[in-house]
Amino acid sequence: MNINKKYLLLLIFTFLSSICLMAQRLKVSENDRFLVTEDGTPFFWLADTAWELLHRCDREEIDMYLEKRKSQGFTVIQTVALAELDGLQSPNPYGEIPLMDNNPLLPNEKYFEHVEYAIRKADELGLYVALLPTWGDKLFTESWGLGPEIFDVENAGKFGEWIGNRLKDFDNIIWVIGGDRNPRLDSDDVKVWNAMAEGIAAQAGGYDRTLMSFHPQPKEDGGSSTWFHNENWLDFNMHQTGHCANQGTYSHITHDYNLASVKPVLDGEPLYEDHPNCFNAKELGHSVPEDIRRIMYWNVFAGAFGQTYGCHDVWQMYDTDKDPINQPLRPWKVALDLPMANQVKHLKNLMLSRPFLTRIPDQSMILDEQIDDENYVIATRDDQGTYAMVYFPTGKPTRIDFSGLKSKNLKKWWYDPRTGNSYEVQINHSSDAFLIKPPTAGKGNDWVLVVDDAEEVFTAPGKIDTSLEIGLIN
Repeated sequence: MNINKKYLLLLIFTFLSSICLMAQRLKVSENDRFLVTEDGTPFFWLADTAWELLHRCDREEIDMYLEKRKSQGFTVIQTVALAELDGLQSPNPYGEIPLMDNNPLLPNEKYFEHVEYAIRKADELGLYVALLPTWGDKLFTESWGLGPEIFDVENAGKFGEWIGNRLKDFDNIIWVIGGDRNPRLDSDDVKVWNAMAEGIAAQAGGYDRTLMSFHPQPKEDGGSSTWFHNENWLDFNMHQTGHCANQGTYSHITHDYNLASVKPVLDGEPLYEDHPNCFNAKELGHSVPEDIRRIMYWNVFAGAFGQTYGCHDVWQMYDTDKDPINQPLRPWKVALDLPMANQVKHLKNLMLSRPFLTRIPDQSMILDEQIDDENYVIATRDDQGTYAMVYFPTGKPTRIDFSGLKSKNLKKWWYDPRTGNSYEVQINHSSDAFLIKPPTAGKGNDWVLVVDDAEEVFTAPGKIDTSLEIGLIN
């Protein structure tokens, strides 16, 4: 058979490109603070919550959604197999429900072929899927949720074994147990979730080949760590810090970061874009981008290995033919291009622009007394002293101590979280501590000061912008 050589080369190139793009299996870094790929490359978790993706979207919509999020710099998609919004009894776009007779021991293969389609498409794009086997209302519907309640210790373990075996060949799955519910006292809830997690691990390759966490409800101190920190299956801790703009989310990260037994930690569900603040839209309105940026930078600078974003319209895949949940503002396909969906990549790009696996939080750099409000300035640095970053959420002038850096010869940049642009600045100082005044101040004027050891060969933390003259006051 005579095949056009150019066409053959194109096929080979396309095949090799797809192989290179497919996701490597993730694991916990050697210092137990971060995630890395199998070859040791640092991994920044930048997730979107698409809870209803597998339940409400057809394959064309799945393709469009995943390709869009990939283009916006996301690395992880958080979604659910047995979905929240009547996920057991309301069929997917192809008329399939996940279980026969609501029985976890009778999964519907046709439904899970659709689940597999989405995971495979994500893999082709180099995206990871943080997959919840079920939403928490399938364990209990107390206070809210449609359920029905179907899980107990025995069938949860067996369902875990089944779904773990069903999807064991995918390297891009991160397993997330739970689903917006905290285990109740005087119940078997902890046993149920443990059984499901152990079942998955047993069939998906064991603890060494599975990466797993737990998605809780908001809690004042620990999230997943409260119940599961010492379980062998829990590889990293997850918080849901809630949908309020006026809370110091960094304290949740700090709590788990300081636990004696070290595990990575992140915020898996913060304030969503387009969400009514604190469920009271009449008084507080819907969330605005600066509130979401502040939470995300706070969390990562406090020691999180990444951050989840969410949009209130997108998680529920809302459209005009769907019943709205808690005042969505627009159809989900329109909401894909909201401001923060296009700004979150700047956080990922900033953190990966410097050595990532040696980064630590360091509030000793902040010399001024602070209170827990929207002005809270937060700092992180390399434990080798090669760089530091300080986040100013409202541009408040603050005294900073850079004695933790190994050199007195420092190179400084302002980094704009809204654009990802960098502005090199000059600073004259005769001591390690000096007053820093960001370029602009007030709500919505957040900035990151990046300070490098000038002897290190670091590139600019973002695209260099010379259109503005920006300085510092000391």
